[in-house]
Formats: sequence, C-alpha cells, structure tokens
Amino acid sequence: MPALGGCVTAGKESGETKAGGAEKTAENPLGVKADAPLEVVVFKGGYGDEYAVKAEATYQQKYPQAKIDHKGLQKVGEAMQPRFVAGTPPDVVDNTGAGRLDIATLVSANQVTDLADLLDAPSLDQPGKKVRDTLLPGVVDDGTFAGKTVALNFTYTVWGLWYSKSLFADRGWTYPKTWDEMVALCAEIKKAGVAPWTYQGKYPEYINDPLLSMAAKAGGADLVKAVDNLQPGAWKQDGLVQAATAFAELAGQGYLMSGSEALSHTEAQAAWCQKKAAFIPCGSWLEAEQKGVAPAGFDMVMGTVPARSSSDKLPVTAVQAASSESFLVPAKAKNAAGGQEYLRILFSKQSATAFAEANSTLPAVAGATDGLTLSSGLGSVRDAVTAAGSDTFTYRFRTWYAPLAKAVDDATGELVNKRISPADWSTRIQKAADAVAKDSSVTKFTR
Repeated sequence: MPALGGCVTAGKESGETKAGGAEKTAENPLGVKADAPLEVVVFKGGYGDEYAVKAEATYQQKYPQAKIDHKGLQKVGEAMQPRFVAGTPPDVVDNTGAGRLDIATLVSANQVTDLADLLDAPSLDQPGKKVRDTLLPGVVDDGTFAGKTVALNFTYTVWGLWYSKSLFADRGWTYPKTWDEMVALCAEIKKAGVAPWTYQGKYPEYINDPLLSMAAKAGGADLVKAVDNLQPGAWKQDGLVQAATAFAELAGQGYLMSGSEALSHTEAQAAWCQKKAAFIPCGSWLEAEQKGVAPAGFDMVMGTVPARSSSDKLPVTAVQAASSESFLVPAKAKNAAGGQEYLRILFSKQSATAFAEANSTLPAVAGATDGLTLSSGLGSVRDAVTAAGSDTFTYRFRTWYAPLAKAVDDATGELVNKRISPADWSTRIQKAADAVAKDSSVTKFTR
C-alpha cells in the first residue's frame, strides 16, 4: 500500500477535530455528537456481520438522530485503499480477511486513530472497569504499534491441532503430549488406514503455526522476541531448527495425507471431517467454519502442540494465542468519536457473549463465555486458554513484515513437501529476515 505514504495526517488530532467537539460526560465518555452519521465497514467472512449489525442497533438506540451506513464486504483492502488515499475513509473498519490493508503501512502513514481514549473509557456493561480491563491477555498489545494502540481485535484465536474426539475414542488413540508420542501415534494411525495429518496445502501458513509453536515452546520468549526483533541469526536458533526437523520428519515418514499440498483450506478441512486424516492444524475459527460440513457426533476438539523435548522452556500447556478480527478507527474519519463509541458497544460483555453463542468462537472480552453451554470445539479452546494461564505467546513478525511472513510460509511449504532440508529452511528464511532488517524503507517495530 505505498500510495498511502502521500497522505499523512496527525492521527489523534485529526480524530478530535472531526469528532464535532461534543462534551464528554459520564453518559457520553467519548464526546459523541448525537446527530453525526456513522459509517461502519465490516469484513463479512466466516462470522458473517450480524454481530456488527446488532452493535449498530444499540448505537442507534443511544443516538436515534444518527444515520448509520453499514457495509459488509469480502475484500476490505480493495474497497478501502482508495478511500484512505483520498482521505475519505469510513468511521470504523474491520480490517480482516485476505487482502486486508497492511496495518504497519497505515501506522507509518499516520492513518489510524490512537484508541487510548476508548481503552480508558468505562466499560458499557461492567461497572467499575475500563474497556482495557475487560480484555483477555495480549489483546491491547496485539493492536499496539510504536507505543500506540491503533487496533482492537474482537476475537481471541488460539492455534493448535484439531482431531475428532469420537474417532480417537473409537480407535483407542490418545492425544500425544510429546513429539516422540506423536510420531509413534502417527505410525499406529497409518497402519489403521487413516492418514495421520492433512493441512491446507495452498496456504502453508496453517502448518507454519504448529511448527512455530513448537519452536516457541522449545526456546521460550527469548526465541520469539529474537525473531520479531529481526536479530541476526534469529532463524538459526536451535528451537527453530529442531521444530523444522520435526515437521520434515512428519513428511519424510509419509504421515501427511497424499495430495495435501494441492488442497485449499476448505478442501483439506472437508477431507479431515470425512475422517480421511486424524489431525489438522488450524486456529480456533475451525469449528465455526465447519458448521454444516462436520458430521453429527464428530466432536471436534483442539489439542495443544506437543513438546519437542523435555528441555523445552515453556510447558506443553502453553499455547499460541492472539486476538484477531481487527477493528480500527481511521485518523481522517468524520465521526471518530462515534467510531470509538461503536467499538465500546461492540466490546461490551453482552455483545461478546452473543457473538460467542452464535459463532462458537472465543471473543476477546474476558468472561464472555461464562455460564454458556459450549460446543465441543469452543469448550476445548476455552479449556486450553485456562490451562495455559500466563503461558501464551504470539509472533508479531507476520503483522509487522508481510514480505517476511510470505517467505516463511513459502519455505515451510517447501520443507513439508521434501524439497528443502531443515538447514535450507533456516538459511532461506534468515536471508529474507536480513533483507527486511537492512531495508531502510521498512518501518521497524520492537518488542
């Protein structure tokens, strides 16, 4: 999105000037002008956009004079880039889905509002709490760039390995806690005439997630930080090489379903639901995505990535978790205060609970699933988050440096299809990371 660089504005000042200057009160903590129109653009993907429309209805009740313009889109980036360039963006954008706007580029061009006022505003329905106090661990950090929180993510995604609880019970298979146990189980599964693993071959980032999770458990927070901070030799760390070796072994032993490389995410997931493969790597959106595809009684559940060895720095219960479904308020929004108030409504506990019920997905609001009867998948995700406690981790390089993310995905695709060795994988990605580090045109972030 290089064209954005030409339309720089001062993010927060712009938001305050355009907000109409309504007085901030206990009832109106963000100073919303009652009759100002509100335009909301939402990614209409696996979760649909009904949850966003419900939040708009609440906004309309609070501000009956405001005209609300809702757009549910598939290709948010394609539709929004010209509007950001022209300086006429909407008031709220759900910047999600393939082809989304590059958030790092938006930040460096001062195109997004600092959401500090929203985070420090009182929660809509949890008395005595600020909005920031109602969110799960890491949510504020996930949307923070260069010290400013410019995005707020509505869903809480956990990555792991999915399997059918009923299939495992029928076959007497036990979910493995170590990689040695995984390899032994894969041999048993293969003998039973089932492919041990499949993956979304056209999108190798899916199989990247368990590989990088294994590496993070092996090397701990220092390994993750070294990668994200573009430290020299970061991709040569033993934890990463060992994880790459494990996944090369998976391919070398014939434990990946034949033809997986050519499958889209929907095709691979459908094959898994047909019990052609025992494991599939995915984020916690999988259950919602497989509604109507998974047969009755399939009982999909998510397990955490097995430990590489007994010397891992993080426990086996540690999980890769991060918030997603990323909402932002453009710096040049005509109604930035309204945009932030809309997010205060969306991130209320009532809104998040309704979303969880409708979409079998963990929202970013703490306690949103309390008291709910959860499906097998969502229950397993919540249990994993509970078991992990503070042992959650996430890599930031994918959001910060899109070219590096692609290089990692491509290299992992080659690795699990036996075209490069673990050493080659490490060298190839390190070269890409070094190129990003040396490129003075790329804004750098650190953690």
